[in-house]
Amino acid sequence: MMQLCQEDKARVLSAIKVGHIDAADLSLPNLIDTIILAMKRKNLLAPLANCLEDKRSDNKKIPFDILLTLAVTAKLKLKTSLTDVPFAVTDAELLAELGWNVWDTERDLEEGLFSENVMRRMIAKYDSDEFIGFYNRYIQKYVLPTLQFQPTVHILDCTKIPVNLDNDNYEKAGIVKLDGELFRGYKLGVLRGLLDDSGAVEEVVLGSIQTHDIELCRQMLKTTSCFKEKDILINDRVFLSRDMMNFLKTERGVDTYIPAKQNMTIYREAVSLAQFAGKWSKHPNKKRKTQEIQWVCNLGGFWESDTPGKDVPINAGVVHDTKDDTYSVFLTTDVHKTARQILQVYEIRPEIEEDFRQLKDFWKLEDFKSTQYTYITFHIVMTLIGYLYFQVYKNIEEGQKYQGKSLPVVLKNYKSKKAPSVIIYVGQYFAVFPFLEFIQLYATCSPEIRTQLDPILGQV
Repeated sequence: MMQLCQEDKARVLSAIKVGHIDAADLSLPNLIDTIILAMKRKNLLAPLANCLEDKRSDNKKIPFDILLTLAVTAKLKLKTSLTDVPFAVTDAELLAELGWNVWDTERDLEEGLFSENVMRRMIAKYDSDEFIGFYNRYIQKYVLPTLQFQPTVHILDCTKIPVNLDNDNYEKAGIVKLDGELFRGYKLGVLRGLLDDSGAVEEVVLGSIQTHDIELCRQMLKTTSCFKEKDILINDRVFLSRDMMNFLKTERGVDTYIPAKQNMTIYREAVSLAQFAGKWSKHPNKKRKTQEIQWVCNLGGFWESDTPGKDVPINAGVVHDTKDDTYSVFLTTDVHKTARQILQVYEIRPEIEEDFRQLKDFWKLEDFKSTQYTYITFHIVMTLIGYLYFQVYKNIEEGQKYQGKSLPVVLKNYKSKKAPSVIIYVGQYFAVFPFLEFIQLYATCSPEIRTQLDPILGQV
């Protein structure tokens, strides 16, 4: 038997006094529930329901924001199956904050107490674009404004999401040959804004794996609300586009930082001008001891669009590695920056590669339990929200001790200072008791009630 409950401690205490409870369970605190609790207190959970239409026609007893919160929490706990979503949250303090819970006399909290079909029926009512739009609205309309955070530096990149090549049931997956090997899958485009200690994935797009990066992200770059005048966008060379650099500078007031390819005229001219001037200085990164840098200006004429008269100016920071006598050229439309500043900005870009590595290696971004595109998108979006919550947590006071650390490292060394709590259920209500209060309550209970509570003491 399953019972949906609301928190009401007074009703539960009254029921205990007359010798009646339905169930009890022990709640042990953990870091993930602590993170979700912090997001609740930052008012970041309730807005989830504001960003996605509730299309459920039945079973609306569970508030929509709580259903979505459970889905995100499951990803934080690395539970990728829909069967894991119900009861990803088990912490008593968080349950009390959320105000809703479920008990079942035949199963415990960690096993998931309502059917996965509840989630499957819900997800099936949406398409992929709706879930992508949900994520982007949630981040831009609620998360960033709530945190009073407006990134001024953004990183754009794409990552390939491969699936089983031999399984052609993956909806909308493409096939591409890379280094002579075939891959089936998808491609995720990500716009990342810098936080104090890490970053936030501000906007995403999703497509098939064979889509070129710039084409996948073109519309996002033109319309995203994340850009403000005088912002900075850092790209990899795969996004080289004179037209896009012109558009971002002219129409959006955003400066681009991007490396040139060796086969480009602008690359050859920048290297030649730097060699001729010979005004080299040390690389700002002390680890790059064999590299020297130089500023080169007025390079726009060496890389023209179809309308040269509308091309914006381009300068560059040229890097010479004296160890193997090679050159790299980093272009920017921000003509007021020195070579040192250009290189310092571009060296932020690998942070997004670390995000991708963690999302794939630890957060199970590629662990799909369905070949249907909508389910795949739902998994990706909820994983990204979970990843975002961890980044936000590290940037608030209680999580600052974890700055510079990944979740697997933090979990390995995590030790909770909170005592366990006990959850007691009575009909449509539940209450959470700190363990000391539970012991005091136990001492006043009738022998019949104590018999029901004894298994809790046995777990401690």
